Amino acid sequence: MAEESAAVSRRTMLRGAVGAGLVTAGSMLRPTPAKADSGGQRVAVFGGGVAGLTAAHELAERGFAVTVYERRALGGKARSIAVPGTGRGGRPDLPGEHGFRFFPGFYQNIPDVMRRIPFPGNANGVWNNLVPAVEGRFSRAGADDTIIPMGRAGKPWSTPEDFRQTVASAIATAGRMPMTDALHFANRLLVFDTSCDARRFGQWENLAWRDFIGASSRSREFRTIMSRTLTTLLVAAKDDHASTRTIGTMGEQFLGNPLEIGNDGPLDRVLNGPTNQAWIDPWVAHLRDLGVRFETAELSRLEVRDRRISRAWTGAGPVTADHYVLAVPVEVARRLWTPEMLALRPELSATNRLVVNQMSGIQFYLRRPTSIARGHTAYVDSPWSLTSIAQNQFWSRTRLSEFGDGTVADCLSVDVSDWNTPGIRYGKPAVECTHDEIAREVWAQLCAHLEGDEAPREADLVSWFLDPGVAWDAARRRNTNADPLLINTVGSWSARPESHGGIENLFLAGDYVRTTIDLATMEGACESARSAVNALLEVTGSGAPRCRAFALYREPMLEPLRRADAARYAAGQPNLFEGAG
Repeated sequence: MAEESAAVSRRTMLRGAVGAGLVTAGSMLRPTPAKADSGGQRVAVFGGGVAGLTAAHELAERGFAVTVYERRALGGKARSIAVPGTGRGGRPDLPGEHGFRFFPGFYQNIPDVMRRIPFPGNANGVWNNLVPAVEGRFSRAGADDTIIPMGRAGKPWSTPEDFRQTVASAIATAGRMPMTDALHFANRLLVFDTSCDARRFGQWENLAWRDFIGASSRSREFRTIMSRTLTTLLVAAKDDHASTRTIGTMGEQFLGNPLEIGNDGPLDRVLNGPTNQAWIDPWVAHLRDLGVRFETAELSRLEVRDRRISRAWTGAGPVTADHYVLAVPVEVARRLWTPEMLALRPELSATNRLVVNQMSGIQFYLRRPTSIARGHTAYVDSPWSLTSIAQNQFWSRTRLSEFGDGTVADCLSVDVSDWNTPGIRYGKPAVECTHDEIAREVWAQLCAHLEGDEAPREADLVSWFLDPGVAWDAARRRNTNADPLLINTVGSWSARPESHGGIENLFLAGDYVRTTIDLATMEGACESARSAVNALLEVTGSGAPRCRAFALYREPMLEPLRRADAARYAAGQPNLFEGAG
């Protein structure tokens, strides 16, 4: 009890600020395989990440003959990564990862797929392996922290002023900033939430988040939390580059739906075991049962003839199919565009304007459980914009002591979002640090934020594991990253392609394709794949049911104001609430 009291004494408790209702949206019924419609048509899916596996799943259920070609490992950035040589006494290697998994309640596409992946003992398949994280923590260096319970707010908004006051109160308490700043931010969010689609795409898409919220004229706390922290932690972007439309849409989901109406589940969810055990391995096994074949191969070239892909080339030789789904990241896809392809789909050349940046995770394996938070922690003052979660408290299905040498009691999984700002120990950005320096620097930044029994102790550290996609180039004294993250920069929507265009049998899937979620996430990858499958079904004239499309939540009370804003925007007038805060 003394330990718990000491830990709580430095936290400011904010209750009811964030909703996490368990309002489960109904999933579509599993489609009946439509072999008569597909005629056994062959589909080659290139890329075995979330986008590729989703496309294979939806197509196989509809009777298509699917082969997935993956160059490295199924699951992509979402997979677990075994830490080589750590297993002892018959135990498997410790589970590492590119970065921790996070399934917000407003995700809809991934949960819909998860319900159709069988898992022993689960009525709703893999979906039942999602468990709520009941709190989030904003940790400060040398100052009181804030714990935010992830529970529903008490009531919906009744008026725009109610929206503004309630959001401002929550932000002022959580962010420890002046009420004037909190009201200003709440009003800016109200401006966005009452903006029509034309304004969102025509104005806010082309304005940086920092400029939209007027960060330069506000307090240091405002600039730190509402501008820098929100953008860097959410999308690994700089606040002067991130699109207001992208960040505003996420704010609309996190703060604009206090009762979480239409959400699939609680706001913050994680898996109850290592990702491969709880999700990816059962998914691959199910796809094999559906007839999907998997090949280890890397796509190198696509050939075009008569407005169609005639064949593809991998290191193992040519691949021929009736249809081709390109489910690789944008930095790979744009290397595949040929002059013939660009002549048919000239809009693909714009993908060269899309920006990718480093964002990777590191895991610290500990001898004793940590008590930092019962959910995710954001280290607000960390130069590298760190976030973490202690895994073992959620892994009810598989304990960490069942891995490695049996001495590991917890895994503190940390995401490093900013690779270009100097750290506090070596004075270098992560991109210029060796792997050992990265581990020591991250550890130092964690310790600067935590104190007492919550602080990680060197004596408890068994080992650490850095995403192997991060490779140290000794000659250049810099890291490279095989798995960078797409960044939604100002104006980038115009550079993102639709899933289907002028090449009849080529379909694009990946988080760079235009989606409703509009963010480089597992949900975006999943949604894009479902869009690609629906386009393929249209092209083939299939009678199979289409993949269900989901809309992001918008507060119904504000809909009349959005309709009025459409007229104001068409007339060249600002949003009704501009200047009100």
